[in-house]
Amino acid sequence: MPEVPARLAELKSYLDALVQRFEKPGFIPDDPISVPHAFDDPRDQEVIGLYAALLAWGRRQTVLNKMEDLCERMDYRPFAFVRDFDERRDASALEGFVHRTFQPVDALWFTRNLSAALERHGTVENIFADHLPSESAHAGPAIQGFSTTIMGMDARTPDRLQKHLARPGAGSACKRLNMYLRWMVRPGPVDFGIWSRIRPDQLLLPLDVHAGRQARALGFVERKSNDWKAVRRLTAACKLLAPDDPARYDFAFFGVGAHDEPLADEFTGGNRLDRSSLPTDR
Repeated sequence: MPEVPARLAELKSYLDALVQRFEKPGFIPDDPISVPHAFDDPRDQEVIGLYAALLAWGRRQTVLNKMEDLCERMDYRPFAFVRDFDERRDASALEGFVHRTFQPVDALWFTRNLSAALERHGTVENIFADHLPSESAHAGPAIQGFSTTIMGMDARTPDRLQKHLARPGAGSACKRLNMYLRWMVRPGPVDFGIWSRIRPDQLLLPLDVHAGRQARALGFVERKSNDWKAVRRLTAACKLLAPDDPARYDFAFFGVGAHDEPLADEFTGGNRLDRSSLPTDR
């Protein structure tokens, strides 16, 4: 591990304490990750977890209610439902499913194309990892490849599905897909650690309004936009603190933000980290 400047070492101790506080089983019930935790089969976990991550926006309880509805529509067998999806037989199960801008047509085409991608790649893990060179410093190519694959499974796929499939190439922070990869790749009391073809050190921080506000307050990010460049810079800074597991700090940034708690004064305002001492990318 490279030498960490004294000020950054102090901040690491502070953030590590926040991670230890929030990365506990008690985090699970009120979070969308509770949806895949309700299943025992890893194949069900990765499939329903993908839906839960893609739909994880808005009030968390609303997301959980919508996912309960979707699980029921899938007869609580998400992997089998998607793998064996037949539009003539199964499309009716998705009729009327809506969450914010995710409409029944999106549910139909995403499920239809994911089914075809599973037939080609075998598992959701492979859909991502087949696009990720082992030497890649981060999982961006896996996310880009996944979204491109799903959109490209059928030439008739409506363009509107693209807005639910973020891509680094479009500059998106890819928050929900980065969160999904954290769930599947990292071992721990909250995450699953059931994938092996993507390493924890290749994960990127899921960046949203909550996490971005905390990261800026601490001096980790200066960019005003929560975009792909901001994700790369935040992750590069976190890799100085935990080279093998930078995404662990998602629990610190998100935990404090989601609970609307103030950060320690000794690390904010005029005391925040000097961003010029951190790498811009890694």
